[in-house]
Amino acid sequence: MYPSRKVKLGVLVSGRGSNLQAIIDASEAGRIDAEVVIVISDVADAYALERARKHKIDTAFVDPELYTMQKDFEKAVIDILEKYEVDLVCMAGFMRILSPYFINTYRNRIMNIHPALLPSFPGLHAQKRALNHGVKFSGCSVHFADEGTDTGPIIIQVVVPVFDDDTEETLAARILNYEHQIYPRAIQLFAEGRLEVRGRRVFCKKSEKERRDEKEGWVYINP
Repeated sequence: MYPSRKVKLGVLVSGRGSNLQAIIDASEAGRIDAEVVIVISDVADAYALERARKHKIDTAFVDPELYTMQKDFEKAVIDILEKYEVDLVCMAGFMRILSPYFINTYRNRIMNIHPALLPSFPGLHAQKRALNHGVKFSGCSVHFADEGTDTGPIIIQVVVPVFDDDTEETLAARILNYEHQIYPRAIQLFAEGRLEVRGRRVFCKKSEKERRDEKEGWVYINP
């Protein structure tokens, strides 16, 4: 069952915003039942803000230097999200760890994307660390944010091969291509009300179409 209205997205950014662009494109193309209503940055000149403005999406810069306490900074962000009646918060290159105060305000309604197969290589420089470790496969993960660094319940993952001649840049570019595909997909599953969190695990409920197809012998691998 699809929602009767589009899910309102608030996107948190700090940099160039390529995943933000993928979400905007998916929304405008009608591939997801969601609309970006506000983009918030902790960096004044983040290019992601320009991307949003080009699509006539409201933006806000919240200067962390104006707040001595993290909670006060986060309250300013939350006040904006509440003003826009945001249903789902999406972190897209947002370079801050959210406190329990923020997490509890939007528990299981904050998504993040990470360029590694979590729980491997959380945090910064995931592609470089994967190469240095000698892994044969890397990938990307969309997860619900919790109080840790890339430790929340995992929604979707994609496996990406690591080649012998890969550099940090080539591997990152290959992974990024899949990031742009799975982030909108995770948002759509949320919009359809199909994601259920049980402890550390996220379960994806089958759609009516999938249930009908299974009766006819089709097999799906969720999500």
